[in-house]
Amino acid sequence: MSTTISVPPQLLLERILTLEIVRVTERAAVSAARLRGLGNEKAADQAAVDAMRRELNRIPIEGTVVIGEGERDEAPMLFIGEKVGINAGPQVDIAVDPLEGTTLCAKDMPGAIATMAMAEGGTLLHAPDVYMQKIAIGPGYDKHLIDIDAPPEDNIRRLAQAKGVPASSITALVLDRARHAELISSIRKTGASVRLISDGDVAGVIHTADYYNTGIDIYLGTGGAPEGVLAAAALRCIGGQMYTRLILDTHDKRNRAESMGITDPDMIYGIEDMVKGDCLFAATGVTDGSMLSGVKFRKDVIQTETVVMRSVTGTVRYIKADHRQLDKFHLD
Repeated sequence: MSTTISVPPQLLLERILTLEIVRVTERAAVSAARLRGLGNEKAADQAAVDAMRRELNRIPIEGTVVIGEGERDEAPMLFIGEKVGINAGPQVDIAVDPLEGTTLCAKDMPGAIATMAMAEGGTLLHAPDVYMQKIAIGPGYDKHLIDIDAPPEDNIRRLAQAKGVPASSITALVLDRARHAELISSIRKTGASVRLISDGDVAGVIHTADYYNTGIDIYLGTGGAPEGVLAAAALRCIGGQMYTRLILDTHDKRNRAESMGITDPDMIYGIEDMVKGDCLFAATGVTDGSMLSGVKFRKDVIQTETVVMRSVTGTVRYIKADHRQLDKFHLD
């Protein structure tokens, strides 16, 4: 089943921006990779933030960060609402996670990435930094095959039936958190297997769209809302189904969400609700992972691997780059 993205002409992004955002995630990944294995999560994240902001401010856009490092008083750079770009060019929404998997980077474990998405101004969900309930599968299934309100056992069985396999052939990806103990138990009762990850649910959701390489059929659980929007941007490009709901379980969270334009705290968001227009998504590996190779520091050369996607064309490009002009990375 093919996926067709229909986007009004005024919501199309310029093609040249595809390569521009690759440069942004490459810079962030290289800066973070210099601190792999040193045990300092904050320093690695700050290095990625600094590099990403520096490069974003060279792009010919009028950008607004709608998914960033947090509120302005908590994040000095790439905060929600910050303006980036050279203030010339199209107005765009920016979603960033300069270092997804800070713990993975600090411990030099697989799967840390630098990632961002860009969309026409006003078309990305302005999600507060709260938890979000998520369920996602890859492309090729009937619409609404999965249901965020259904028991996990039902979703596993529906997916198995759609694939024509027993539930024991299904593999679910879940963040390894105490809050997911009941969820994991429910999945395993069907005979399905559970693959646990310590961090990195942007890549985790994307894995569902590449089953033959990752072995992941479905993503389930709760994680960060900002990461949910970034993952939705990727699935908008490559297909799949994703349904989410913000967890606004306190008065303060509901007020904050309302201030960001969210009027229905119980709304279920599909991909098209989170990413309405044409969008670009890019991720560069920091540490080696199942999706991307990490940064390699060779003599006089730095090697990176990046995936970049565009929704309106469905094009996915993997870019392996050898960088020889090293001063662009601001290395000491």
